[in-house]
Amino acid sequence: MRYLTIRTLALLSGPLLLSGCMATSKPLYQWDSYPAQVHGHFKGESPEAQIAALELQLQKIQANGTATPPGLHAHLGMLYSKVGRDDQMVQQLELEKSRFPESTPFMNRLLAQVKK
Repeated sequence: MRYLTIRTLALLSGPLLLSGCMATSKPLYQWDSYPAQVHGHFKGESPEAQIAALELQLQKIQANGTATPPGLHAHLGMLYSKVGRDDQMVQQLELEKSRFPESTPFMNRLLAQVKK
């Protein structure tokens, strides 16, 4: 009888213990539509449409308090340069540098090209 109780307890508690292992963690970055925007860039979508979509994504990210994914500010900066908004391009490249210090050499190279 005692064996049956321990066995029943083990069978009932097993799924509860395993469900604790299934907890999902919050993603580090909010990617949202950014990968689709990069794909659209290479497919020839208009820079204005991509800028609007990325600006909307940045608003969502700020509202949620999550982190921007690596490359988003740099990509947005390059789109700004295509439409002649160089001041906003510089701002986005500087943001990319501040949020992702490992991008500094590349961002500095892009910024140096703007000064020429």
